[in-house]
Amino acid sequence: MRNFLLTALAIVLLVSCGDKKSSNDRILFDSSGNVNHISVVVSNELWNGSVGEAIRGVLTTPIYGLPQDEPMFSINQIPTKVFSDFITRNRTILKIELGKESGFKVAENVYAQPQKVIVVSGKTKDDVIGLLKENSEKILEEFKNEELKEQQRRISKSLYNADIIQERLGLNIKFQTAYRIVKTTATKEDKFFWIKKEFKASSNFSGDLNILLYQVPLSAINRDSTIVSQVIKMRDSIGKKFIQGAIEGSYMATEDAYTPFNSETILDNKPALETRGLWDLKEGAIMAGPFINYAIEDKINNRWVIAEGFVFAPSVEKRDYMFELEAIIKSIKIN
Repeated sequence: MRNFLLTALAIVLLVSCGDKKSSNDRILFDSSGNVNHISVVVSNELWNGSVGEAIRGVLTTPIYGLPQDEPMFSINQIPTKVFSDFITRNRTILKIELGKESGFKVAENVYAQPQKVIVVSGKTKDDVIGLLKENSEKILEEFKNEELKEQQRRISKSLYNADIIQERLGLNIKFQTAYRIVKTTATKEDKFFWIKKEFKASSNFSGDLNILLYQVPLSAINRDSTIVSQVIKMRDSIGKKFIQGAIEGSYMATEDAYTPFNSETILDNKPALETRGLWDLKEGAIMAGPFINYAIEDKINNRWVIAEGFVFAPSVEKRDYMFELEAIIKSIKIN
């Protein structure tokens, strides 16, 4: 018996020594929460005062390119004293700590996974407000990137077989089976895809989410002071050629009364131009909505890859629809 116990003890010790997991490893629950909803952990007193006003000023920044003002994030305030148990599993959390050393910290998977937790602390209210304003862009960027990853994770659960896009355009893109290809061309001049998902926008209207994919020569867009007008001219020509309305002669184009917003970004580790604005149908049809256009500079293949998302969803908010399209486009991998 004594020999058996010694042998068993030796086996336990060997297994323990061979286990690569440290004693600090924890088992985390899966995070939860709606996309683009941020949990703000802060006392009611601070929430109802200047600190809460500063928080809302950051997180509810209006999104450019929508027909009506919509906030970047929806907010759920959680009093500090009740922040425990399942509430801590929310995917995106902004936590305010008053009476502590001033600090700004971004952490991952603190209470659940995947999870992004941003902690802003300060000895006084002014300290906290100052840090919120100073780090406003960082806060928005961290939370948006987390939500993009979550949206893409949800999309990946049911993927459309997009091999035909890979074959003709030389790129991979991930979108759900709820979408379908409604128009495509594969001539030498045009390699074009129109992808659509239809849905019930409201009790009176149906809506749809749309993705356009095509390519233009590298010489088609020059990086100069007219770059915005170049992008608009390009997308309007595509709209006139491929996106016709129900009324004969109508077609999609950029709305003239709304100035598009253009910025530089990175997509698939390549320089890209991001343009946001509004579209409408010309020549008699009454339809309109927001669009987001990415021109990806693919120097290896001497081209710009163009990926655009646009929404038609009358009488409803459009933030989350546009976010879905953005997440799909940002899944692009060019060969």
